[in-house]
Amino acid sequence: MTMKTKENAQVRYEELAAIDKQHFMHPTSSFKQQQEKGPGFIFTEGKGIYLKDIRGKQVIDGLSSLWNVNIGHGREELGQAAMDQMKKLAFSSTFSTNSHEPAIMLAEKVAQMTPGDLTMTFFTSGGSDANDTAFKTSRQYWRLKGKTDKKKIISRNKSYHGVSVGASSATGLPGFRNFPSLAPDFYYVDSSIQALKEMIAREGAETIAAFISEPIQGSGGVNLPPENYFKEVREICNQNEILFIADEVITGFGRTGTNFGIENFGAVPDMMVIAKGISSGYAPIGGMVISEKIKNELIELTDGVYMHGYTYSGHPMCCAVALKNLEIIEEENMIENVRNMGAELQNGFKWLAQRHEEIGNIRGIGLLGAVEILKDKETNTRFADPVSVKVVEEALNHGLLARSIVYEGQDTLAFAPPFCINKEEVETIISIIDKSLTEVKKKGLK
Repeated sequence: MTMKTKENAQVRYEELAAIDKQHFMHPTSSFKQQQEKGPGFIFTEGKGIYLKDIRGKQVIDGLSSLWNVNIGHGREELGQAAMDQMKKLAFSSTFSTNSHEPAIMLAEKVAQMTPGDLTMTFFTSGGSDANDTAFKTSRQYWRLKGKTDKKKIISRNKSYHGVSVGASSATGLPGFRNFPSLAPDFYYVDSSIQALKEMIAREGAETIAAFISEPIQGSGGVNLPPENYFKEVREICNQNEILFIADEVITGFGRTGTNFGIENFGAVPDMMVIAKGISSGYAPIGGMVISEKIKNELIELTDGVYMHGYTYSGHPMCCAVALKNLEIIEEENMIENVRNMGAELQNGFKWLAQRHEEIGNIRGIGLLGAVEILKDKETNTRFADPVSVKVVEEALNHGLLARSIVYEGQDTLAFAPPFCINKEEVETIISIIDKSLTEVKKKGLK
């Protein structure tokens, strides 16, 4: 940028920042921070793993924005797919059994990718309403079967399932439940089989509709399940007539090196919730996928209309974009790259641990990884003042947009870069974290 161009860019930033503070209510943001400092970035373009700010600053998108830009930024094919579909049919309702080709073909594609007998999809606009749909449908399923007391939903502590009323109620991170209008009949357990068994014994299996879990917790800290956890969950749910819902919003469509995260753990759920990676964030779309068994029973037991539907369920343009996105992931062997670059990322974490005694609890699978920053690795003691927040702030100075997770006393750096990342770019991320942690340590850790 020339000096004049930089000056013009700064002026435009300030103009937009003033409008932002006055009129844009940001999601999951600090009102006070917005008003005092304005928007951190105003992004104008993206390419591959990179994002560029209106002032010309380029950063690596280390978390695929919100765990969702899987194929990377700037793929014009998806814009073309959206335009082509909107020229033909921008919107038509799928209520009252009406349909259109993109929704039909996407539902078939999802059925081809999912494990086991998960074969029918109800489309939504995103993950939160997909989870709400799963909760409503699981309760309705038991009601139709004459078991009207089966209403309770069990989820895991540190889980994240969205921010609509039902999805917030299922989220195991208390900060997201600090609203007065949460739904009843939601319960939370630690990530152990014993805790689940005790909850079922205490509440009564006859009152529990479903158990929901992310295969790997994302916003809760990139936490992997204990060994054989989901195999045992599957058995317990079978024994107690409890539906098992897998929340694949983050882990679905290749993030863990398989089509779906649950495939890493040898279990097939009754329902699956999808979003984010189905379109790589290029269009807002999610869904609930149900098994053949549930589908057939709902068909048999439902008289009249299934009274649940969103205006944009199966939106034609969103479905067309999702289809093109899945085609690109497949044709470019991106899931194989996820496995290969995921291994490079884990190697990078181990290298960081050799250079910094504070790095521990290295974890992850595919391009979903995290490290903990610890004061004492033997006792798992953390610093009083979270270090990961400072590392993320410093990393921005070196061109990396990263994620710090401090919920429930954690001090975690989380990473989920786009699938198109290469070895050199992985090494750049690791190098920036190395530099950033070194700079933070020079200032002193408390």
